[in-house]
This record gives sequence, C-alpha cells and structure tokens, in this order.
Amino acid sequence: MSMATDLFGLDGRTALVTGGSRGLGLQIAEALGAQGARVLISSRKADSLESAQEHLSGLGVKAEWIAADCSKEDEVVRLAEEAVERLGTVDILVNNAGATWGARTEDHPLAAWDKVMNLNVRSLFLLSQQIGKLSMIPAGSGRILNLASIAGLRGNGPSSTKTIAYNTSKAAVINFTRALAAEWAPHGINVNALAPGFFPSDMTRGTLANRLDQVVARVPQGKIGDGEDLKGAALLFTSDAGKHITGQVLAVDGGATAI
Repeated sequence: MSMATDLFGLDGRTALVTGGSRGLGLQIAEALGAQGARVLISSRKADSLESAQEHLSGLGVKAEWIAADCSKEDEVVRLAEEAVERLGTVDILVNNAGATWGARTEDHPLAAWDKVMNLNVRSLFLLSQQIGKLSMIPAGSGRILNLASIAGLRGNGPSSTKTIAYNTSKAAVINFTRALAAEWAPHGINVNALAPGFFPSDMTRGTLANRLDQVVARVPQGKIGDGEDLKGAALLFTSDAGKHITGQVLAVDGGATAI
C-alpha cells in the first residue's frame, strides 16, 4: 500500500453528507466512498436520494440515505439521531445543503433572507452541534467539512446577479468554520471549509445559462469547475492527509479569487 493511499484512505470510516443527492454533495459522496467510507446522504426528496444511492452503488460505494429537511430544527435533530443510530458513529460530516436567492437588496424579501440564512447557517450550526454531542466529542475525533463559496469572500460586481443573503450566509459559514475549529480542536475534531467557484448545479443553472461567457472571463483558468474538481480537496480535509489542518478555507475556483 502506498503512502498516498494510507494518507487519503477512509476504510472503516463513516460520512454524513447533506445535500448529497446531486451536485457538489454527490461529487463529495463519490470521493469519500471511493476511498472506502460508508456514506449516508441526505436531502429533502426521497426519490432523488434513491437515484443517488443507485448511482453510488454502481460505483461500488457503500451508500444509504435519510430524507430530511435541514431548514427545520426537528428534522435536523432527527437526521443527526438517525445517522448516529444507523452508522454507530459519524466520523465525517459534510455540511453541503444550501439555498440562494437573487434580488436587489432594496427589493429582497425578508422571507427569502430568512430562508437562505436558516438553511445555509442555522441548520449547519445545529447539525454540527448535534453530531458533535452525539458522536464526535465522545469519540475524541472527527472531521467537519463545510461548503462555503467564493461568494463569502467578496461582494458582487455591478453586472453580477444580486445575492446579498447568499454572500452574507457564506461569509458566516467561513467564520463559523474558524470559530468551531478553534473551540473543538481539543476534542480531536478538525473543521475546515471549501469555497467553490462556479460549478454546474441547480443553484447556478440560470446564471450559467445566461452569463457563462462573463463567468468564464473572470476565471484565470478559463473554465468553470467540473464533476471531479472538488474531490481532491474534500479528501484532503476529511482524511489523515489533513490531520494537522483545521480552521482553513480553500477556494476551488480556477483562480477567480486570485485576481
């Protein structure tokens, strides 16, 4: 067995991935499962989860699912309890579920602000809290990987889609990651975040359909992310390769935040 396989291998470990039925969450579930983790994916819709499980199983990944609406407190608590009951321990938590809303600030509905903040920040806090208490703190180890965004590192230009709630929520995710990493480091828990640039997803479909050329023009590599581009970074933060990395945010954006 090579040193790289030793460092990045996840045999015998368990992972809970929210928003895991499609997009970036499914890509990360593929990566963790390919390295040997037993993966439990969650999202709101059972039919999407069944399709994702079938897809993962076809790749040789040990995959299960739980349907839960992470915007609701009781659903998050249920998800955490069922995940620990089913897996025994949750070694890796990937907080990926999220939402966005496009509107000028002066017209942004308060209900939409609350929807974005509740799913992107409040539920992330609550699920991390529950998994920490039920599994990771008692075990004295764990990896939490939060999905932020380069939108949390900067504002929007005049010609960009107006997403003030989303940008604010992802900035909150970044500092939540730092604060939790420092607090839970004595428990052996590493907390890090990925900040993706543009990737194809349901969330970005409209922007990419209408403004792909503009988006690509702002990326030094001249392209958006693909179905493989988050996998290596996710494995770094969730495996022994990243055991001395915590409280960090890595932009995976083709260089967009370098200019």
